[in-house]
Amino acid sequence: MKNLLSILAVVVVLSSCAPKSEWVKNFNSGSALGTSYHITYISKEKLDFQREIDSVFEVINKSMSTYMPTSDISKINMGDTTVVVDHMFRDVFELSKEIHARTNGYFDPTVGSLVNAWGFGPGKQVQLDSLKVDSILQYVGFDKVGITVNNRINKADANIYFDFNAIAKGYAIDRLALMLEKHDITDYLVEVGGEIVAKGVNKVKEKEWVVGIDNPAGDDQPKILINLKNTALASSGNYRKFRIDSITGNKFVHTIDPKTGYTKNSNILAASVIANSCAKADGYATGLMAMDLEASKKVLENDPNLEAYIIFLDNQGKTQSYVTKGFKARLLE
Repeated sequence: MKNLLSILAVVVVLSSCAPKSEWVKNFNSGSALGTSYHITYISKEKLDFQREIDSVFEVINKSMSTYMPTSDISKINMGDTTVVVDHMFRDVFELSKEIHARTNGYFDPTVGSLVNAWGFGPGKQVQLDSLKVDSILQYVGFDKVGITVNNRINKADANIYFDFNAIAKGYAIDRLALMLEKHDITDYLVEVGGEIVAKGVNKVKEKEWVVGIDNPAGDDQPKILINLKNTALASSGNYRKFRIDSITGNKFVHTIDPKTGYTKNSNILAASVIANSCAKADGYATGLMAMDLEASKKVLENDPNLEAYIIFLDNQGKTQSYVTKGFKARLLE
């Protein structure tokens, strides 16, 4: 449903002549959730949480991966009404409902049937016209689904297809952060597919965590650098993940407008959101990509816990940016 920007986990811009530190930088990296991950955590001794990291990814996949036929979400999508979802699924469901309401429906995890039809999901891509889009739209709408006190999912129609990919990576990062904190780790940087949670500082170098956000123009250098401390960052953009129809030559981006059913070729190129959880930042970044700029500004103004950096094209086709006050305060000159 979305393309996660390649946010550089920059633990650089550091002096090579810094004094020897009493702290140890531990690092784990690999592949999970269809992307890569990089986890840095500071401690007094050498540690390796690879087994715990793998366990977090395993339970997230079992609960919410649409690419695993045996996952809970896949069973629900196939019409199994007996599935009792875990607390993680419920967490993501309830947060999705909140973001759906606050974005006026532009963030909607029931858009999965359209994601598949347009060729951006695990399901079958189809040749779409207005009649087919309209027919699929009847299965879209978060107001058509619910969750019972017994953790079972209700769907108004069996064909409704959940897709939490626009929020599950962020939630996985939050779970990884929680795992580290349960091990008394207070300084870390967790990045999965460009989504980030940063806590404390890099005590080895006595520097704050610094991350960079990609330039939609394709420059190898980050568009901006920001400091992150005790917060989360997620980004979404249309300039990388898209497909070109081999027959018509038409370009289709991965952001789907849940109101029209069509891919959203808007003037917004990318949106980066800072929030108190990565799942929240993840969901809002996706929602903002489906909205126009003025509507996005209103969403941000109504929630003091959200900060954002939005890259867009003006009426002359020139790249511009909208930056909230809190986000701007983190920018590095």
